[in-house]
Amino acid sequence: MADARRDADPTPGGRPPADLLYVPVRPHRRCCVTCFFRTPGGRRTAVAFTSCARLLAALGQDHPWIRLSATALRALTAPLGCTTITVDPQVAARPGASRTPRAGPGRSLLPGARAN
Repeated sequence: MADARRDADPTPGGRPPADLLYVPVRPHRRCCVTCFFRTPGGRRTAVAFTSCARLLAALGQDHPWIRLSATALRALTAPLGCTTITVDPQVAARPGASRTPRAGPGRSLLPGARAN
């Protein structure tokens, strides 16, 4: 019996995708859209995490996500003018906050950042 990992859709080079990232998305009509954020300096950035646990800890247990390679994420975001990917960002917590804030309107994923 063949190894299922070898039978997975390989990349054009014949190798299976390596280093898949967990990318937060939001539902939009009948599809999912990549979430963009802004760095403290104001640059637009795509965000990805190296584990599902890190994504859920930063964005909450119910936040939707997909798995993409860094190459695929860059290919999706570059035409939209976003050329930066931030991997494993820490959530910016307000001093004295009792729980981890979630990204969203008025809340920041990156220190000093604004969500798009």
